[in-house]
Amino acid sequence: METVEVFTTEEKGRGLKAAKEFWAGDVIFAERAYAAVVFDSLTHLVCHTCFKRHEKLHRCGQCKFAHYCDRTCQKDAWVNHKNECAAIKKHGKAPNENIRLAARIMWRIEREGGGLTEGCLVSIDSLQNHVEHFGEEEKKEMRIDVESFLEFWPTGSKQFGMQFISHILGVINCNGFTLSDQRGLQAVGVGIFPNLCLVNHDCWPNCTVIFNNGNHEAVRSLFHTQMRIELRALGKISVGDELTVSYVDFLNVSEERRQQLKKQYYFDCTCEHCQKGIKDDLMLAVKDGEGKPSSDVVKEVIQFSKDTLEKIDKARSEGIYHEVVKLCRACLAKQEPVLGDTNIYMLRILSILSEVLSYLQLVEEAAGYAKRMVDGYLKLYHPNNAQLGMALMRAGVTHWHAGLIEAGHGMICKAYAILLVTHGSTHPITKDLEAMRVQSEMELRMFQQNEFMYYKMREAALQNQQIQIMPEPTNEISPGIFQKKQ
Repeated sequence: METVEVFTTEEKGRGLKAAKEFWAGDVIFAERAYAAVVFDSLTHLVCHTCFKRHEKLHRCGQCKFAHYCDRTCQKDAWVNHKNECAAIKKHGKAPNENIRLAARIMWRIEREGGGLTEGCLVSIDSLQNHVEHFGEEEKKEMRIDVESFLEFWPTGSKQFGMQFISHILGVINCNGFTLSDQRGLQAVGVGIFPNLCLVNHDCWPNCTVIFNNGNHEAVRSLFHTQMRIELRALGKISVGDELTVSYVDFLNVSEERRQQLKKQYYFDCTCEHCQKGIKDDLMLAVKDGEGKPSSDVVKEVIQFSKDTLEKIDKARSEGIYHEVVKLCRACLAKQEPVLGDTNIYMLRILSILSEVLSYLQLVEEAAGYAKRMVDGYLKLYHPNNAQLGMALMRAGVTHWHAGLIEAGHGMICKAYAILLVTHGSTHPITKDLEAMRVQSEMELRMFQQNEFMYYKMREAALQNQQIQIMPEPTNEISPGIFQKKQ
């Protein structure tokens, strides 16, 4: 941690600043989880050590609850699972993810004490819990969680006071970091990373955080790498600059981002983008020119869009994708004469429609909507934003499936350049993207040499292949950095 320094200000409290110069893609620091658990809904699908998804996992023979990739992961987990294993057997079942995470934190404190641990700039004891800012409903949920924790916590373990238990649950509530699967496409767990908790928010940050599942495939365990988070620079950072990440998705107007941050993280955002409302005009853009719509018409279309998005959420959760397409098309018909190309309500509809149409194998139509979506994103997002990179990747793959090789290759190359910065060259999703880039570049050369032959060969190749089903669309909105308890 010699690359960063802790500082304190009256406005923000503690934060981190750079102790050396960094450039785009540099790893500022990597940190292993103090404690981490798999989400309740995925405990049998995701390894409890490295958080990778696997079709066949080995189950703990004692508690029958924990699952692992192999003996290496199971052996690595034992120091953290030993107490948990006995407690689950005695309790009769595993408690929810928040209680399990709190218990893992407490057992580590019991083993090592509550002070600074190796590599940590801050102790668990001194992390912010924001319990004093809780509303009545949150306080009620906290009391329920404390009772559940006390029921689960073994009498033979060190006993902690109610206030400290509440502190740990409060820390989890506002500092739990979202862990993803090996390809970074699905949230699968939650963990506590004390050093990351010191990094303050900015809506237009100079850093991003990526979860790295580590590598247990090396022949000798000496060369295994452990799961960790990496704080990576998005551009040049000078010595003394504050390090910032964005806790929420940028694709909301400044007032909505401020409300979300206040509700979830209990602070008022004072970043330049919020104070000046930078890009708010683009996010709420309307059609310009002679037929410019009235403010009443704009309000009506935005309200219609909000109502439609609620209906779409319901249809997606039920897997009724043809209804989703119908709702999106109807909404676009209302939006197109009124809203601008960068309006966030139109972009949300375009994103859903392109994803669902790809899943339904209507790739040519999907490609058109995906192109409009990424054109809007490119005008709004930070040029090295990870979500922009992922959107470009999906749009590029959709164009490739539709046979639009030139546009598809261009998008894949742009996505690859972004993910090299945000994820690094060794991340599985970047490796997948590199393979796509090489494949699409080879096909593009064939296309440029003989367009007719290219399509003939492509058609023959596709006829000899089973239809590749695109991943089923999820109703999961891209999470913020920290996993707020719902």
